[in-house]
Amino acid sequence: IYFRTQFMFLLISLLLLQFTEEKLGQAEKTELDAHFENLLSRADCTKNWTEKIYRQTEVVLQPNPGARIEEFLYEKLDRKVPPRPTNGEILGQFMLEAAKEFGSGTPYGSTLIKVGDCQRRLGGAEREFLQTSSISFLIPLRNFLEGDWRTISRERKLLENRRLDLDACKARLKKAKAAETKAAAVPDFQETRPRNYVLSASASAAEHELRVAQTEFDRQAEVTRLLLEGISSTHVNHLRCLCEFVEAQAMYYSQCHKYMLELQRELGRCPDSLDVNCHPASSPTDPSAFLPLNSPSPLETDALQIEEVQPPASGTRKAKVLYDYDAGDSSELSLRADELITVYTVPGMDSDWLIGERGNQKGKVPVTYLELLS
Repeated sequence: IYFRTQFMFLLISLLLLQFTEEKLGQAEKTELDAHFENLLSRADCTKNWTEKIYRQTEVVLQPNPGARIEEFLYEKLDRKVPPRPTNGEILGQFMLEAAKEFGSGTPYGSTLIKVGDCQRRLGGAEREFLQTSSISFLIPLRNFLEGDWRTISRERKLLENRRLDLDACKARLKKAKAAETKAAAVPDFQETRPRNYVLSASASAAEHELRVAQTEFDRQAEVTRLLLEGISSTHVNHLRCLCEFVEAQAMYYSQCHKYMLELQRELGRCPDSLDVNCHPASSPTDPSAFLPLNSPSPLETDALQIEEVQPPASGTRKAKVLYDYDAGDSSELSLRADELITVYTVPGMDSDWLIGERGNQKGKVPVTYLELLS
């Protein structure tokens, strides 16, 4: 054990000496070919950007740092992360509980139920998106950083040690050859022969060590080269994972858009032309699917000209306005809380809307803002 320890200490000292002399320019250094250097640079670039993308994707999917730390600890303890409701689901639950307190029969309570249910569905869509993104995108990136890259790093360190061994052997052989050449220049007296013999044997041993070191270096360089060339396959795999991540995002945003359009219709704030069926989830990039809230549609304007609407001979009613309402466009009528207006319906009109009249003013008004009087 003692001699083994001394040998390891001597070997480490020689490697450190060789490394220091190379840095100071006092010893030659075995240079890798240009292709190998390009592979090393490409691998380092892949590792650095993959790590940055992985960290930022974690932040996007889970903005709460405390939750990320909790998930990290559960993972290290090899335990399943307990289910955690999303913020949308929590908000939806609060709204539903508030509706029970206020009364589901009141306009505010019934609206809270509709919005709360929508928020819960949005939260469920978010949960599904987070799970899909983690499986299809985050886990492959992490597997590369914790698996393939660690293997590459380990083999690169081993290659660097082999290179230092090779350069140290070259330096020893160079010194042995120089000493042998210097001894050969001395006159051939009787006493010089033993020394020349020792120097020749030392040079032969140095040559043998160099051949062994060169063989080990070449073998390790080939192993490292194969691992570095595998970075191309890593890029192909990450490209596939990235496409799956984009698909998951598109599906998530499409679901959210669909839920919000449905909620707008339930609340009576969405024009008829913005029917959910007109904008299928498979076409999230359709510009018409993202019309501003309360923007008038050409179809609706052509179908119903407010100025031409005449009240029916019978069927008009008085209604009390419950809340202030600002008209979304010229076809609607602004309301103020507690005022009385005359309302009626016309054929083909959405059941969530009525025609309201106040003096000479006329326009559409949402039913949820009114209390119809007998």
